[in-house]
Amino acid sequence: MDARALLRKMFDAAVAAASPDGIVPANLPPPPRGRTVVVGAGKAAAAMARAVEAHWPADRPLSGVVVTRYGHGVGPLRRIDVVEARHPVPDAAGHAAARRILDSVRGLGADDLVLALISGGGSALLSLPAPGVALEDKQAINRALLRSGAPIHAINTVRKHLSAIKAGRLAAAAAPAEVVALIVSDVPGDDPSVIASGPTVPDASTLAEARAALAAHAVEVPPAIRARLDDPDAETPKPGHPAFARVTSRVIATPQASLEAAAAVAREAGFDPLILGDALEGEAAEVGRLMSGIAKQVVRHGQPIPAPCVLISGGETTVTVRGNGRGGRNVEFLLALAIGLDGLPGVWALAGDTDGIDGAEEIAGAIVAPDTLARAAALGIDAGARLADNDGHGFFGALGDSVVTGPTLTNVNDFRAILIARGHETHEGAAP
Repeated sequence: MDARALLRKMFDAAVAAASPDGIVPANLPPPPRGRTVVVGAGKAAAAMARAVEAHWPADRPLSGVVVTRYGHGVGPLRRIDVVEARHPVPDAAGHAAARRILDSVRGLGADDLVLALISGGGSALLSLPAPGVALEDKQAINRALLRSGAPIHAINTVRKHLSAIKAGRLAAAAAPAEVVALIVSDVPGDDPSVIASGPTVPDASTLAEARAALAAHAVEVPPAIRARLDDPDAETPKPGHPAFARVTSRVIATPQASLEAAAAVAREAGFDPLILGDALEGEAAEVGRLMSGIAKQVVRHGQPIPAPCVLISGGETTVTVRGNGRGGRNVEFLLALAIGLDGLPGVWALAGDTDGIDGAEEIAGAIVAPDTLARAAALGIDAGARLADNDGHGFFGALGDSVVTGPTLTNVNDFRAILIARGHETHEGAAP
C-alpha cells in the first residue's frame, strides 16, 4: 500500500464526512407558516446555503445573507446572498455583512423562522463591534491574540464581549421568531456557545474572563475596549434569558465523526486505527514531540497498539510565533514530529486543517516520511532551525511535501494521522 496515498485518502474521507451537501438536507426543519430568513457565517456558510436552496420547497418564501471567507464562496445563489470577507482578522466587508445579517432578523414575527448556518471561522467573519468599539481596535486585539498563542476559547471569550452580534445577540434580535441553528463544529467538545462565538446561544463566559485572557497573554488594550470590558451593562445574554425560548441548536458535523470516517478507510486498508482524541490542544511543537514518543512506543514495544496501525487525532493546537516564519499549527506539529522520529523506519504522517488552510496559508498541511530529515539535509535545510523560526511551511514546501486542497467549504478542525507499518507493507509513492 502507498503510505502517502493512504494518508491522503484518510484526510479526504475526514473532509467528506463534513460536506454540507451531505449533512444539511437531512437536518432542515419544516417550512414555517411565515417567512424563512437564512443567515450564516463561517467557512462552510456558502456551501451550507447552497444545500438549503437546493432542498427548500420552491413555493415557500426563502431569503437571507451569509458571510464566508474570501475564496470560499460558491457563486451567486438565487435566493440567498453570499458575501465574502477576511479571515482570521476581520475587515470592512465582514463588518457590513454582519450588519446586514443582524438587520435581516429584526422585526420578524412568531410565525417566521430564522435558519442560522454556523461553522468555524464565523467569529472573525461576524465582525460587528459593540457600541463604542472601533473596528480598527478590534482588528488589533484579534491580531495580537492570534500571535500570542492564546487558546481559541480565550480568543472567543474576548470576541464575544466586543461584539454586537455574537454570544447570543443574533438570537435575541430575532425574537419572537423561531431560530434553528445548523452547526458544523470546529472546536473541542462541540460546544455551540464556542463555535463561531455562539451567535444564537447564551453565553456563560464573563467580562472578567475576557479581561483576564487579555492580561494573561500580555495584549495591549486600547482605552475604548478597556472601557467596554469594564462596563457591567456590556455583559452577554446568559442561560435562562427569555430570548432563547424558541432557539434550537443542532450540531450536524463534528471532528469525531470525521476521525471515524478516516478510521474506516485505514481499517479497510488493513491498518488498525486508534483514535487518540478529537480535542487535543497545546503548543503544536509539544504535541508533535509527544506523538513521536507514542509512535516509538508502537514500533519498539507494540503499545498501545501493535503495527500495522494508524494513530489518529483531531483538535486545535496553537503556535506562539516567535520566529520569522509563517506559523501554521499543522506544519509546526509535523516538523516537531519528524525531528522526534529522527528517520524512524516505517512511520509516515499527515496533518492538515480540514478547511484547507493551515493558519493563514492556502495550504492544508503536509506529509512526513521516514526520509524527510535526510532529504532536507541534502538540500542544506536545518529542520531544528526551521522549527525555531516557526517556518514549517517553508520547510515542507522546499521538500514538495505540502498538502494543498484549495477551500474545502467545511471546517471540523485539524486532522492528524501517523501511519506505522510492519516490515515493508508500505512504500513511499508520489507526493500528493
